[in-house]
Amino acid sequence: MCTRFFRKAIGWQDYQAEIDLEPPPNVEPPEPTYNSAPMSIQPVLRWTRERTHIELAPCLWGLVPNWWTKPIHERKFTGFTADAATAHERPVYRGAFRYWRCLIPVSGYYVWTGRPKAKTAFAVGLRERHWFCLAGLWDTALINGSALESFTVLTTRPNDTVAGLAHTMPVIVRPEDYLRWLDPRSGDVTDLFEPFSAIDTHAWPVGAAVGNVRNNSPDLIAEV
Repeated sequence: MCTRFFRKAIGWQDYQAEIDLEPPPNVEPPEPTYNSAPMSIQPVLRWTRERTHIELAPCLWGLVPNWWTKPIHERKFTGFTADAATAHERPVYRGAFRYWRCLIPVSGYYVWTGRPKAKTAFAVGLRERHWFCLAGLWDTALINGSALESFTVLTTRPNDTVAGLAHTMPVIVRPEDYLRWLDPRSGDVTDLFEPFSAIDTHAWPVGAAVGNVRNNSPDLIAEV
């Protein structure tokens, strides 16, 4: 499961070294965040609607499909994560899977394991990678007359590093597959849903303070 993630400072040049991104003029890149939670606004990489270039755009974490018109609090689904194996057929996600794919830039994510009320938090990242991208879907809904853009994180079965901590892990996309994932015309992409290499994945225990969504200190990712 992935219900919190962190993102260190990533500059425009860092993004452009991995993907052909067109940054907005005179705008600084998003600030780092160390405790991003569902229902927060986070940047995603995606093609513009006109398919002219790749942009970094703000979206709500918790996908709301384009056919949803009621208030968000009336949803019976969360939209925070979606199983990559079934997202293409579920009504909430299938439209976005077919047309609107995105990448979520992160430096790692958090999982909790253990008994209820006695869980231990772990941070999960990639070895020798300052940042990387999770596979996601985005969509636009018209809520109370305003356009709401939102996204979900795709999940898959865990690799050996994560298996002892969680039943799933986010789909991590390699840089050479970024454009392939973003292009809905690229054909079969199920091979991208394989768990990321356990050898390249690192998990370490972190303090309980990560459970407080208001805490956004870089100390949250320090090993304890």
